[in-house]
Amino acid sequence: MRFCPKCGNGLIWKDIDGKSRKACSSDGCPYVFWDNPTPVVAAVVEYEGDVVLVRNKGWPEKMFGLISGFLEKGESPDDAVLREVREELDLDGTIESFIGYYPFFEMNQLILAFSVITRGTIRMGDELEEYRRVSPAKLKPWPFGTGPAVKDWLLKKGVSQY
Repeated sequence: MRFCPKCGNGLIWKDIDGKSRKACSSDGCPYVFWDNPTPVVAAVVEYEGDVVLVRNKGWPEKMFGLISGFLEKGESPDDAVLREVREELDLDGTIESFIGYYPFFEMNQLILAFSVITRGTIRMGDELEEYRRVSPAKLKPWPFGTGPAVKDWLLKKGVSQY
């Protein structure tokens, strides 16, 4: 962000509350770009005993992850995660549990992760390139993004490797 959305003047770095933040350069405008983390929901999708991992369009060929997406205005995290599962896999889901929250500093996001039990027939939405079904015993968490949620889910499920 380079310009103030209130008055149009340029943003400059200022010391605010002990941190360097972008703020309006106009002395009369109080605008501060707080750059707070964006809440994101993620689902460990359980389907017929497997976990469904997805590869979004534009991702590298071997990179798979969880269903995830942004909350929409007026939407609860529970509703958002079930909507994302429906939009991306065309599956009906029931939240089994809340796994936890995970800061994803690299993307300035706060991930709210859920375990979702699903039913139906998988039909990929427009955002996905492909999906894979993985048995929990073969699922290996990755060290960033939604990976820590996968690790905690495996621990809660009592999968032997964790």
